[in-house]
Amino acid sequence: MDQQTDLPDNVPAELKDSNTPPEVEIRLEAPAPITDPTLGIVVPAVPADVPRPKNLLVTLGDSLTQGFQSLAVFNTDISYPAIIARQLGWYDSFRHPEYRRFGGLPLNLEFLVRELEARFGVDIPWWEAGAAALFLFHTIDQVREYWESGAGAQVPKVSGIMHDLGVAGYDVRDLMARTADTEKARMDAPRSGFHLIAADAGPLMGRYVLESARDAQGVALTPVQAARALGDDGGIETLIVFIGANNALGAMTALKVEWSKDGYDDLNRKRAFTVWQPSHFQLEMDALMAEVRSVNAQHVIWATVPHVTIVPLAHGIGGKMAPGSRYFPYYTRPWIADDKFDARVDPKITGNEARAVDSAIDMFNITIREGVKAARRSKLDWRLLDVCGLMDRLASRRYVQDIAARPTWWKQYPMPPVLAALDPVPDSLFFAAGPQGRTAGGLFSLDGVHPTTIAYGLIAQEFINVMAGAGVQFAGGSQVDFARLVALDTLIKDPPGAITADMGWAATLNERLDWALRLRQLFTSS
Repeated sequence: MDQQTDLPDNVPAELKDSNTPPEVEIRLEAPAPITDPTLGIVVPAVPADVPRPKNLLVTLGDSLTQGFQSLAVFNTDISYPAIIARQLGWYDSFRHPEYRRFGGLPLNLEFLVRELEARFGVDIPWWEAGAAALFLFHTIDQVREYWESGAGAQVPKVSGIMHDLGVAGYDVRDLMARTADTEKARMDAPRSGFHLIAADAGPLMGRYVLESARDAQGVALTPVQAARALGDDGGIETLIVFIGANNALGAMTALKVEWSKDGYDDLNRKRAFTVWQPSHFQLEMDALMAEVRSVNAQHVIWATVPHVTIVPLAHGIGGKMAPGSRYFPYYTRPWIADDKFDARVDPKITGNEARAVDSAIDMFNITIREGVKAARRSKLDWRLLDVCGLMDRLASRRYVQDIAARPTWWKQYPMPPVLAALDPVPDSLFFAAGPQGRTAGGLFSLDGVHPTTIAYGLIAQEFINVMAGAGVQFAGGSQVDFARLVALDTLIKDPPGAITADMGWAATLNERLDWALRLRQLFTSS
């Protein structure tokens, strides 16, 4: 089994990628999960006679906080912040954006598959393939027009700043720099070429969240400034900050490792990078933490960054690099079969590149942990939720199916009874279904990156556990209603029959849409 090390010089040369910056300390074993949100540092409790703040929950983050699924933001009423708000008994007051038409913004893969299935059935006969392609493009064009120039392009007016301030594609810098006005400027920039997906999807998602975030003089606020404004207006009980995945996720969505250089903190120049050097991430995170210190919040929960190499959109090819290794020799698209993969022409990253990305994320998480420690030593009630450790305990191909690769600390994440009773039990494989229902997956939606509704429920429960430990009271109970989420999760309750394990549906859609690459483009805030 791999042994953990913090010193690059102790790593065998064959496990290093030549393009990895020297500062990245290659780890041969994932760090053990952090189970104490307080990090062992006691801070004073909120006095019992202090009135409860006006804003019970505010969240800062990216697509995971906004509620993104299957290449679209749609079900924001069952995002993890909305699930928490419901348990708080505060859902009716919890302001969050809504994207209600055509399966959401920019393009819901589940919506497309169900539309095709309703028109042509689960198995499209060859003689209807042409008609199905025309129908697909017509549907996509309708969706694009709605969000690009139709009613969806008109940002709804909202009274009061959103409590869910997560925006798809945002990284650490974006929380401190983007506003409704910067997003509008991006939309006003000249367009080039034809777009199958709404050309301004990224900034439009941002405007839906941030248009109401303005001060008394109408000056547009960044997400963290918006949180500060909510704190100044009656206070915040719990502020959640879950950010940083997009400082590394591009390596897997683009299947290209491009380490950050000068310009990593510039809104335009940073688009060239897919993973941040740890020193750059630390400078960005230190700046964000300094701003968050000025927010009037009783409790602040920081989440760690998950190992993005676990997402099923980047599929390990062949057997592991060596017995006991976490990694495969190559990672490519899940619809490319092992016996069809050609390393000379197919998109890929190597196992050593994946190891370097994970090692950088481990260093990101040290930065987050140390920032929380420093705040607690200053008597601030900041807490840590180790989402990275949670995801490692759910990693099917990395650990669940490979006993030899498991670190000494590893124990499989215990599913809530309602989810454990599902057949098959949800896992982190790419989603697949057949005539009899779901056959694999269940934790990731159809884009192979973002959670399903039940997985958002798992994230919500983990945050609730931390909040309860801080003394937060839950009028709706501190246990998520997973039976309700199963009933609302269409991929679990009623999976499309066309989502077969051979990934033909994904290959077909990607051939026509190049949606995997568009996911990367969307998440570069371009």
